Amino acid sequence: MGKYFGTDGFRGEANVVLTVEHAFKVGRYLGWYFGAKHGKRASVVIGKDTRRSSYMLEDALSAGLTASGADVYLLHVTPTPSVSYIVRSEQYDCGIMISASHNVYYDNGIKLFNNMGRKMESEVEQEIEAYIDGEIPELPLAVREDLGRTIDYSAGRNRYIGYLISLASRSFKNMKIGLDCANGSASQIARSVFNALGATTYVINSEPNGININDNAGSTHIEVLQKYVKEHQLDVGFAYDGDADRCIAVDENGEVVDGDKILYVCGKYLKKQGRLRENTIVTTIMANMGLFKALDVEGINYKKTPVGDRYVSEEMTEGGYQLGGEQSGHIIYSKYAKSGDGVLTSLMIMEVILEEKESLGKLCEGLQIYPQLLKNAKVKDKTQARENKAVQEAVEQVAEALGDEGRILVRESGTEPVIRVMVEAVSDELCAKYVNQVLDVIEAQGLLAE
Repeated sequence: MGKYFGTDGFRGEANVVLTVEHAFKVGRYLGWYFGAKHGKRASVVIGKDTRRSSYMLEDALSAGLTASGADVYLLHVTPTPSVSYIVRSEQYDCGIMISASHNVYYDNGIKLFNNMGRKMESEVEQEIEAYIDGEIPELPLAVREDLGRTIDYSAGRNRYIGYLISLASRSFKNMKIGLDCANGSASQIARSVFNALGATTYVINSEPNGININDNAGSTHIEVLQKYVKEHQLDVGFAYDGDADRCIAVDENGEVVDGDKILYVCGKYLKKQGRLRENTIVTTIMANMGLFKALDVEGINYKKTPVGDRYVSEEMTEGGYQLGGEQSGHIIYSKYAKSGDGVLTSLMIMEVILEEKESLGKLCEGLQIYPQLLKNAKVKDKTQARENKAVQEAVEQVAEALGDEGRILVRESGTEPVIRVMVEAVSDELCAKYVNQVLDVIEAQGLLAE
């Protein structure tokens, strides 16, 4: 990861960490890189979520791009996966999504997609960082007829809605479905899709005002949808995050169905259908141990990647795998999308429910989720803390004590001066005991930040 771009773009508090000057320079470089550098006019598509700062950053990016001679196509408020879809289906040079995903409203971010609809190559992001920091000479400005322009392309969002509707294998008639749109991008999309497919649709948190995105809503506050599903006796519920690239489900009993459970349900179904390529799914090292045990029982192989949907996507592309994702609800179904897509994930789950003629709760029964506890320790130096001999010995002792009935994972945060300690075990008490055991050693070694 670079100075500005992490595993999911350039993210931080708007006009504090991520400023209009940054956005302008990102636009300037991309417009030049995909245009003047190759002797042509670049075409770039931009989408945004419902944060108030998204409008400001959209204008700054557009100014930078057009000043470098690129034409900019504006999707306006739309899910992140719609940008990925439009870029690859209509052959734009690149796509930009303005969103900080599940973060609070005053944060924002810039996510970049290449012309295949996948996350932008890290080499390009590194060049943008060098330009921001003045390590690359100033780029020439376009003049006269070479200047770019902005074009309203809200029709692209409608094309994405039509695409999603076309993927459904059955009508959703007589299904009572709840949708929590997080007051974000799904507010523009989800209801239309489910209504068109015949569902009786119940929608909450679908009135964005610029500052209520993810506020006690969506996939990071799943308890809201749990309560709603039970109160209204719905068949299933789906909660999205701010930019609708992730989905967490709620079954008919109000139980949470996270990304691990979604991978299990969909992976098992695709294998049965003979549609699980290489009989393999891709997930991260943070997936619950119960998922791996359940997949072993089903005879399904799995690949583990570092945390981040970027790494899941890269592994899927390299191996040609069809299904992958994260516990957080970033699910990639590569036959239909090149990045996480919350609404598409909902449609995948609905296909399994309807084809198998089983409730979501029943479909999850073969998976036992192990209790899991994750705590963070703010440290002076991440690498020094992780490589400390006493800390390593403490981790080894915990791993030995857990044996085959649990695991411990200690890793550095990609964006903060933090060490993350995660333990899975057969009980919450054991998780707390062993996590605290390692954290106590970190503190005793004087590794904590002041």
